[in-house]
Amino acid sequence: MPKCDHCGAHVSERFARVFADEHGEIHACVSCSANAGIAEAAKERARGT
Repeated sequence: MPKCDHCGAHVSERFARVFADEHGEIHACVSCSANAGIAEAAKERARGT
């Protein structure tokens, strides 16, 4: 089962398909980011900011 690379929480396969980056890394999930901000947090963490 995939997990968030930021907090280590398990996420669903579907969540991973939608929010993982091109390397398969999940930079934010519902456990460590607000639902509305997951995509934005993932982009920022992927850029290293």
